[in-house]
Amino acid sequence: MTLIEGSVSGEGQRFALIVARFNHFVTEPLLKGALAALKEHGVSDEAVTVVRVPGTFELPPVASRLARSGRFDALIAIGAVIRGGTPHFEYVAGEAAKGTADVAMSSGLPVAFGILTCDDVEQALERAGEGASNKGWEAALAALEMADLHRKLGAAGL
Repeated sequence: MTLIEGSVSGEGQRFALIVARFNHFVTEPLLKGALAALKEHGVSDEAVTVVRVPGTFELPPVASRLARSGRFDALIAIGAVIRGGTPHFEYVAGEAAKGTADVAMSSGLPVAFGILTCDDVEQALERAGEGASNKGWEAALAALEMADLHRKLGAAGL
């Protein structure tokens, strides 16, 4: 049996984080958590690029462009969509999720989903809190593991 799995060591890996400015009071702590996780797992500051976009809906097209650049081992999409009184939430959340998945599938590059889709502000702030429960931190760990896994798959000729 052959077992191939990624680790969360980020040495020598390059990452781009695409961060929505809308709901910045949530996305900034998510970004902070993701950056802390990358740093703690051996990713140098020089190996990280942060790109800001107006809102969560704008994340996928920029992720697609960054994926096509060939400069990164993984991407991390960070946004926050908070349910309101209109169907706007469903459209933005659904298209952000679909678009992010499409980028990963079409490019073959890992794209971590650090996009919160919450019923209210309290839920969003809880998920953007400090420590390991920060969803930005979790997205960065997923990106680290997937980047390493892709590297190992390539080394195995897969």
